[in-house]
Parts: sequence; structure tokens; C-alpha cells
Amino acid sequence: MLHIIKQIFRTGIKTEAPPHQDDTLRGEIQQINEQILSHVGRALTIRHVDAGSCNGCELEIHCLNNPYYNIEGLGMRFVASPRHADMLLVTGPVSRHMEIALKRTYDATPDPKLVVALGDCGCDGGIFGESYASCGKIANVIPVDVSVPGCPPTPTAILQGILTAVSNRKRP
Repeated sequence: MLHIIKQIFRTGIKTEAPPHQDDTLRGEIQQINEQILSHVGRALTIRHVDAGSCNGCELEIHCLNNPYYNIEGLGMRFVASPRHADMLLVTGPVSRHMEIALKRTYDATPDPKLVVALGDCGCDGGIFGESYASCGKIANVIPVDVSVPGCPPTPTAILQGILTAVSNRKRP
């Protein structure tokens, strides 16, 4: 044991220096915060609804919360209740079993509400289309403000879709 402690003191700390924060990134983050505050008036709250997806889009949504994308640092956060949400982020083709639940979630979201359809399935029904088990695209069930295509869309594309919906929002 003593031998290991001596080796630790002899070797010292062998880590890299932390990277310096880029001032241009800090400026971009500040601009996004100001844009959200000017359009919404506070932090943007998002309710995610899985209307029958394969979970590919959900994996990309989870990436938005990691330290690389850090959407909470941009003034956006996910909430558990549609009653607290400014935006619905909907994934997947709407299955017949989720049609009523999606309509109720939309109705429970306070006005003015935004809806972003994610993925090819949410935008146009994807490979599932309309059938006995699927209503198809999200716009067949509720009004959609912005569609983000891709199978699945990248976290950057999702973030761009969210910001597009916020910037196109008409103030009450």
C-alpha cells in the first residue's frame, strides 16, 4: 500500500487542462436565449409525446439533454404535463390507440401552443402510412407548425425545428 502511495506522489496529476470556452459560442447561446425570451417571455417548456414511433427519434431527443447540446442552458426544458407546456414535440405515426390521447394532450396545452412533428413518420406517415392501425402523419390528427424530417432527425435538426417554431410564433 505504501508503495502505491509513493508512486502516486512521484507521478503527480496526469490530466489535460480543461478547454477554454469559445466566446463566439457564448454569444450564440446568448442570442438564442434572447430570441426565446422575446418570443415566449420566459423559458420554453416542451412536452414530448410518443404517438407510436420506433424510439429512434426519442434517442435523438435524449441527446438534446446531454452536455454537448445542453438545451436547458439555452432556456428550454422538458416538462411532464401538457398543462405546463408551450410546445408539443410529437414523434411517430399516430397509431389509432394514441389518436384520442394526442388530441387530449393538444387540448390540455394552453394557448398559444406550438406543435413540432419529428421524423419521417411524424411528417408524412413514413413507412407505416395510413392503415387500419395508423392515422398516418401527425397533421392528420392535430395542427402542426413545423415538421422536422429525417429517420431519425439529428439533434441539431431537432433544435433548428424548435427554434424555427419559436421564431415563427405570433405573439398574443
